[in-house]
Amino acid sequence: MKAVVLVGGEGTRLRPLTYKTPKALLPVANVPFVERQLSWLASHGVDEAVLSLGYLPDAFRHHFADGRFGAMTVRFREEPEPLGTAGGIRFAAEGIDERVVVCNGDVLTDLNLTAMIAFHAERGAEATISLARVDDPSAFGVVPTRPDGEVVAFVEKPPPGQAPTHWINAGTYVLEPSVLQRIPPRLTVSIERETFPRMLSRPRSLFGYRSDAYWLDIGTPGKYLDAHADVLAGRLGRPPAPGALERSPGVWVQGDPRIDREATLGAPVLIGPGASIGAGAEVAASTIGADAVVGNGARIAGSVLLPGAVVAEGREVVDSVVGPDVELSVP
Repeated sequence: MKAVVLVGGEGTRLRPLTYKTPKALLPVANVPFVERQLSWLASHGVDEAVLSLGYLPDAFRHHFADGRFGAMTVRFREEPEPLGTAGGIRFAAEGIDERVVVCNGDVLTDLNLTAMIAFHAERGAEATISLARVDDPSAFGVVPTRPDGEVVAFVEKPPPGQAPTHWINAGTYVLEPSVLQRIPPRLTVSIERETFPRMLSRPRSLFGYRSDAYWLDIGTPGKYLDAHADVLAGRLGRPPAPGALERSPGVWVQGDPRIDREATLGAPVLIGPGASIGAGAEVAASTIGADAVVGNGARIAGSVLLPGAVVAEGREVVDSVVGPDVELSVP
């Protein structure tokens, strides 16, 4: 089975972290986000993924230099110009003449994709959209359905309190080749605003798959921190990162970091390979990236230190992200 992963966005809401690194390559609990997506796809039988590139495309080519991720084949399609979500999918899927899974490159989920595909096949659907329930759907595309899942409308960002349902488009699709063929090639087209709404005129062609699975758009600093917290808390399974070992309950280490015996680690914590935690330092509910340094007496709480970050002696970092190779020196 093949998948298209849309990773071409600029990640503007996560700047400055995304000035040099595409959003999909930012780590979540010390694992590049796109690798988490590919692992999820592989667990449901996807053996080939096409990355739809736009912003900083060479970063992905370098990251997957051999065109592989484990047993999965990874291919690249770089848009010559922004083509919108539907245009980008059509471009990336060129040459694919079978059912395809499509997912946005900023959605962290443990959706049962196998069950979704079975739902899609049982209904003879042309397209099936994953739906997630949120308390406030006013910032999302709302998708009301009939009891059997057939989509009846699309409501984009309804005013607070006026949404017809709390089920929103969660950004994972199962598409038949007929859907791709109806998207005009090399034109800017939105799948959410154009392709799917037009399918409503074709009875029983478009369905929504409701799921209570974990779902999070990581595209803002707050949500990026939430993603780390949820992974550390085990909401997407254990260990929080491949190869991580549990040194004590809720305290996970990768490789052989240097942790002073006088440091205090408050679960959940993930310490990356080559990291250093100094004497008297306190690290709680945080992820410490590879080769990052927490100085003597420093305090890190509810935060993320990306690879190579340095927090000097006595400094405090709370509910924050420290960028790669950034040094917080002594004031």
